[in-house]
Amino acid sequence: MLQNYLNARPIIAERVYIHELSAVIGEVTISEDCSIWPGAVVRGDVNTISIGKRTNIQDQSVLHVTHKSKMNPNGFPLLVGSDVTIGHRVTCHGCQIADRVLLGIGSIILDGAYIPGDVIIGAHSLVPANKVLQSGYLYYGSPVQKIRPLTQQELEFLPYSAAHYVALKNHYLNNDPVVAEN
Repeated sequence: MLQNYLNARPIIAERVYIHELSAVIGEVTISEDCSIWPGAVVRGDVNTISIGKRTNIQDQSVLHVTHKSKMNPNGFPLLVGSDVTIGHRVTCHGCQIADRVLLGIGSIILDGAYIPGDVIIGAHSLVPANKVLQSGYLYYGSPVQKIRPLTQQELEFLPYSAAHYVALKNHYLNNDPVVAEN
């Protein structure tokens, strides 16, 4: 579902898949080849959300922002880069996520946090407000801790994951059945 909020309307690029049971509201910009899966909410009502190319937002994830105020003149918009995989039930609130990042199932990323490119956040991890991570690492825990450098295989998996979801959303857009191999 696409919904305007006041005078703000979502801007959706070409070849984007938005499942009918998801919601994209307000000042949201979604770039080419992205996918928004069932139950996901992308709510740009009190600040802006920008999502880069080939990013997928999986089932039940919530993306939201923090409003502008006297104490915080810019608020916290949400900026998501390209080739990002946002796993099931992830919450991203007013943070910045660079390119080629995987956010594991159930993770929470809070206001002002910055996740640079080439990072994996393990399932059910918490990235606290204003935390700045370092590129090239696996992080895990609540709050997150740097666990180890990513392997070459993990670095290659990040764009692979994004490409997999581009192919999957193309099947949905074309109403082609996805046939599992036996």
